[in-house]
Amino acid sequence: MKGLSLRCALASALVWAWGFTISAQQAAKHPITFDDMIKMHRVAEPQISPDGKWVAYTLATPDMDANRNVANIWMVSTSGGARQQLTQSGRDSSPVWSPDGKTIAFLSSRSGESQVYLLSLEGGEAQLLTKRSTSADLVKWSPDGRTIAFTSPVYPDCKDDDCNKKRDEEKEKNQVKAHVAEHLLYRHWTHWNEGKRSHLFVVPADGSAAPRDLTPGADYDVPPDERGGPSDINFSPDSKEICFTAVTDKMEAISTNGDLFTVPLAGGEIQQLTKQPGFDGGPVYSPDGKYIAYHAQLAPEYESDRWRVMLYDRRTGKSENLTEGFDRSADELGWSADSKSIYFTAENETQKPLYEMAARPGAEPKKILADTYNSALSFSGPGSTEKTMAFERTSLTMPAEVFAANTDGSNVRQLTHHNASILATLEMNPQETFWFEGAEGTKVQAMVIRPPNFNASKKYPLLVLLHGGPQTMWSNAWGYRWNPEVFSAPGYLTLMINRRGSTGYGQKFTDEITNDWGGKAYVDVMDGVDYALKKFPFIDGARMAAAGGSYGGYMADWIATHNGRFKAIISHAGVYDKVAMYATEELWFEEHDMQGTPWSNPESYHKWAPVTYAGELGKFKTPTLVICGERDYRVPYTQSLEFFSALQRQGVPSKLVVFPDEGHWVLKPQNAQFWYKTFLDWLALYLK
Repeated sequence: MKGLSLRCALASALVWAWGFTISAQQAAKHPITFDDMIKMHRVAEPQISPDGKWVAYTLATPDMDANRNVANIWMVSTSGGARQQLTQSGRDSSPVWSPDGKTIAFLSSRSGESQVYLLSLEGGEAQLLTKRSTSADLVKWSPDGRTIAFTSPVYPDCKDDDCNKKRDEEKEKNQVKAHVAEHLLYRHWTHWNEGKRSHLFVVPADGSAAPRDLTPGADYDVPPDERGGPSDINFSPDSKEICFTAVTDKMEAISTNGDLFTVPLAGGEIQQLTKQPGFDGGPVYSPDGKYIAYHAQLAPEYESDRWRVMLYDRRTGKSENLTEGFDRSADELGWSADSKSIYFTAENETQKPLYEMAARPGAEPKKILADTYNSALSFSGPGSTEKTMAFERTSLTMPAEVFAANTDGSNVRQLTHHNASILATLEMNPQETFWFEGAEGTKVQAMVIRPPNFNASKKYPLLVLLHGGPQTMWSNAWGYRWNPEVFSAPGYLTLMINRRGSTGYGQKFTDEITNDWGGKAYVDVMDGVDYALKKFPFIDGARMAAAGGSYGGYMADWIATHNGRFKAIISHAGVYDKVAMYATEELWFEEHDMQGTPWSNPESYHKWAPVTYAGELGKFKTPTLVICGERDYRVPYTQSLEFFSALQRQGVPSKLVVFPDEGHWVLKPQNAQFWYKTFLDWLALYLK
């Protein structure tokens, strides 16, 4: 590749300096702090080149002064060596390769709205490709190299971009800012739906024509606003059509249905491929063009049914279920170059292995990357000499980095080390896993992290972390919002229990939280605490705290109303009043887990609401920190206000923190800094 020699030389110098820094800092380690964590570089979106020789990826680093993440596109060779920074704007993401490997398309908001840019690897500045007033998202490149697909939020009845622009300008000038809704879903996560829909567009890669809307007039989003992503849009190998996922049900707030559709690249009639009541997504064409692999949830109105690997025969129009006997949830699908095998990841007992299976019913999936947490898979092109894949790998002691391996799982190597110099200065302990008997004698897995400079002869306070979902799991993966290593650093032993309802342990285990939110899951948590107290004599049972967010916040609220064993509780975005929680946006979530609506099954909404038990102990006992975001539409922040009011009215030491510019998660760097400080100060006040 011409024009890269200078970049290589500069990167090599950086690598040499990085190695020298590590050597100098080996002897001076300290417990990790928020300041250490916020300096770390966030690797994401690895995309391997068609010939398998390079990986482009996004690297983001928090900028405390600007109060945002600064993101650029980087590249590294799959044989190792120097990393190369390709863009400088600090507002770039989503790299995708041209089929000839000479150009990278990416998204950038460097000029305001997000647009598609093209960067030639032979040198020169990135060139603007799209100029839409409604921005561009989720960029894809056709296999023949001629076309780029992207999505853009438009008014369905607008025939061109001038119409969209004019309508947006009129809304901006209008002094009335009222939200008006006539159907569900009318808001989602942190945004209101104001009449726009995400449509699928294509544009010639050479910019010779304006973008064309392939879904004109569609009153649905591509991909679905509720649950979609880049994997839900893909080109056929001959570049003649695009397969995508969409939700066409009118009552989107209660539907988890999603179906596969195809549309010709030249435009024309949209064809529906699947019609089952669950969600079908992540379509990937086989290299020979005969099949589309996709994953499907078969249970309607339930977002945590496990994903099956499905195979759609393009000739017969029939689908087959390939993994009904595999009791894990398949994700991130990919094909082998010969179209004979399918790859996928699946959560499994705190890890996320990579599996391979023959593309036929009854085939047994086999792990080819085991006992690690892997994600964001990308495969070299069918014509590449070496069959190579790139992916992210992470752990509780290592932020995500780019790795590569042969597609049979051999020759695994780490390609990037963006955080090595910081990690070399930190004292962190890896997780230890153990199993115990939870409710009804069921085996439950947990992880503990010991504090830095651990001494078994001492007694340590216990911090019990309660995960959200409720259908998720504590995994052996790095995180920035709830980082167990940062929590452990001041001298706490951190306990994470994958109680009933967690994913990665089979569908029955996940389903057992349905209409039982404060039942077996609560018993699992308390049994896990008791087991840990017996197993680890260095835990001080008189100094314990519990903390969680979302459903974890619910469990914190539930604990506050059901026992007084903890010295402190922290509830972030917790569900407190189940009837009031019906103001959430994804109503299927409440209606499934409570097995009805507040009027059809009021008993469940009453039984499983912490507010119901607010006075049963006479009054709350445990000092509680309550945190929420005002823009949280998943768990409306009034849930936290209700909880805090009850605590205050009963004279319980408590503190309320409301972030007016955050949603369900605290994402802005300065807000995150305040969140962590408040969190750790509360623990220190009651556990030290």
